[in-house]
Amino acid sequence: MEIYQNLIEYFENTPTIIQVVWIMSCVFFASIVILTIYLKFLRSHLRKNEMTVAEYQKEYESDLIAYLYSGNEEEEISTEQQIIIDKLKNCSADKFKRRIIVSTLLRLRNEISGEMAESIQKLYFQTKLVDYALARLKSKKWHIIATAIRELRQLQVKEVYDEVIAFVIHPKKEIQKEVQLYLVTLFNFKGLEFLNIIETPLSEWNQIQLLEVLQRFDDQELPEITPWLRSTNDSVVIFALKLAKIYNQFEVKDTLLELLSHQNKNIRIDAINVLAQLQVIEAKNILKSKFNDLSKEEQYAFLKLLENLYEISDEAFLLENIINEDFEIKFATLKILKTLRC
Repeated sequence: MEIYQNLIEYFENTPTIIQVVWIMSCVFFASIVILTIYLKFLRSHLRKNEMTVAEYQKEYESDLIAYLYSGNEEEEISTEQQIIIDKLKNCSADKFKRRIIVSTLLRLRNEISGEMAESIQKLYFQTKLVDYALARLKSKKWHIIATAIRELRQLQVKEVYDEVIAFVIHPKKEIQKEVQLYLVTLFNFKGLEFLNIIETPLSEWNQIQLLEVLQRFDDQELPEITPWLRSTNDSVVIFALKLAKIYNQFEVKDTLLELLSHQNKNIRIDAINVLAQLQVIEAKNILKSKFNDLSKEEQYAFLKLLENLYEISDEAFLLENIINEDFEIKFATLKILKTLRC
């Protein structure tokens, strides 16, 4: 007690700045102790949670495998399958368990194919899990909507097309991306019809992802891309140019020639590159006649085009540009001229 009183007297007699330092030190020490205890509790809780998740995953995975192998040709749903359906349906009422069931379904869906994959999708409907996903589409939180659309895509649920397409012009880019991937993954080239609707820019990353998905379906017929090449949305035009290049759309050459006068320089350059690949001779004559009015990037692109389309009649044009002040143009011109004279 005497020590305690001495400490109080010492504290009261010290300068104010020292008192503040002591108070702050005590507060920091208390905070560290509390945080340490909280972190230990949190780590213990996470460990326990991981163990619980692992147990449920093992249980549900066993149920799913049993469901897949307990069917028979005589009944659409066997007695064993119905028991599993009822169990999973009841468990799905719990949000925590529902997440584990869905993640287990997705993991198993990615590991199998054919009739078994279709059975997984059928189970998704039988357990009413699809209803929970559709309910999340009504959420006011964008990330919940995005994850719901992703889940529907990963489980190949085509039946909710109308519900998903409603979000194609959603202000959140993350939701737009998920909708676009849903449409293209499940409906292939037909899913590109959203390009007729969108007004916001289609990001470069989105374009790459969409093209990657589309290239898995080589047997699909590409729809008419002319409306997209004439879109008022520049990013849609750029994406359509990529489609024209990848799938060698020679039939749209007249529209591509129109794009040589587009107000967007990047579109003009991409159009030149596509015309070069398609070897459209008309493009050479148009660009050669206005070569000096082109930007440097367009001039480089044109000379790349000329490498494959040069003729004897182009020699005069090439000779004029040997003395061009730009080294790259001069070098490209000399390269073509050397090939022409060989």
